[in-house]
Amino acid sequence: MIIAFMLLGLILLIILNVPIGISLALVGAIAMFASYGVDALPNIALTMFEGATNFPLLAIPLFILAGAIMNASSISRRLINLASAMLGFIKGGLSMVTIGSSIFFAEISGSSVAGVAALGSVLIPAMKKKGYSKEFSAAISSSAATLAIILPPSIPMILYAVISGESVVKMFVAGILPGIIGAMGLAGMSYYLAVRNNYPSEGRFQASVLWTAFKEAAWALLIPVVILGGIFGGLVTATEGAGLAVVVALFVSAVIYREFNLRTLWKACIEGGIQTAVVMLLVASSALIGVYLTETQLPQQLAGSIADITNNKYVVLALLNVLFLILGMFLHSAAAIILVVPIVLPLVVAVGIDPLHFGIIVTLNLAIGQQTPPVASVLIAACSIAKADIWKTTWVNLWFIGVLFAVLMVNTYLPDVALVLVRVFYGS
Repeated sequence: MIIAFMLLGLILLIILNVPIGISLALVGAIAMFASYGVDALPNIALTMFEGATNFPLLAIPLFILAGAIMNASSISRRLINLASAMLGFIKGGLSMVTIGSSIFFAEISGSSVAGVAALGSVLIPAMKKKGYSKEFSAAISSSAATLAIILPPSIPMILYAVISGESVVKMFVAGILPGIIGAMGLAGMSYYLAVRNNYPSEGRFQASVLWTAFKEAAWALLIPVVILGGIFGGLVTATEGAGLAVVVALFVSAVIYREFNLRTLWKACIEGGIQTAVVMLLVASSALIGVYLTETQLPQQLAGSIADITNNKYVVLALLNVLFLILGMFLHSAAAIILVVPIVLPLVVAVGIDPLHFGIIVTLNLAIGQQTPPVASVLIAACSIAKADIWKTTWVNLWFIGVLFAVLMVNTYLPDVALVLVRVFYGS
């Protein structure tokens, strides 16, 4: 009952247009006051501070800053040119370029919003100029950017790993195959729609053009190689890898390409700081609710109640998918993870679901949530760039949401898809 009141209060505050981070803090503070009285209130600031200073969370602002540096320099443009040389010859070439560029960008920033902002500002106008509808342009840009949630170094994966106590690196490894499958599915759907709507290719494939684009982007490609190679090779932790991403991005843009100065660094820091503030306010505010739920044992009680109804893990997974798909429509991915995972994780463990497998299911659900209004942060950003109506775009985006949903179902009921690489590398 208490959880129901907390959720209702949170939804009411969101409807009143109170920022989600502040809404979470208010709900947590009121719950603590109602349960423990005024003596619990002085601990609110300390709880929020401790919740936001977990060492692995330091990776979040660093990956965001690395993405902001890419936005402020020519790194994004060079990666787009490389993707165009590789994929532009296919029917609907610019949509393929969008997917390919999003994969490159996802491997560095881990942020879908940063990806759609950086790539969409270039590719959406280009697609519109070539005759693609503005709704399709926004839809494919938004859905492709969502790959950053699934592929490493995904920021939601970092949050899930911290909350669940799982290895961040293992979460990254578990996301590789689902991310590749998702990218291939989006590419297949883009090709189908391009043929159906007679969208153009970007000309025939030319090895010389590809070689030139590769040489220009070679140093930019070094960034994800260094980051992921260092993390997966055990040379650095995910947090250290995030710091390495910033250093390499600065080195490539300022020293190699010589296109970065103090003014652009300042712009990148401001952009990264704003994005970080949004996420970390959610983290700090959600820590209040996490502490309250831990002290009151409400997650364990909820898990026990559902376990009394069914202990079939496949039924439980179906119910949790429905829960996260609904929450994804209304909550930022960070808020959904921090708010809900501590509640349902005891149930997940109790029915025999691998927490790493469940983490991939959560991230896939929230990837879909970024595409489904009313919140749909990534879709809204893409529609803003394309100057497209969000509801008309959603009708087009249903094709791509269907692909992401199919990937979710495959990973839900075939756990080896997510876990096979973890077992290969770690033997468990």
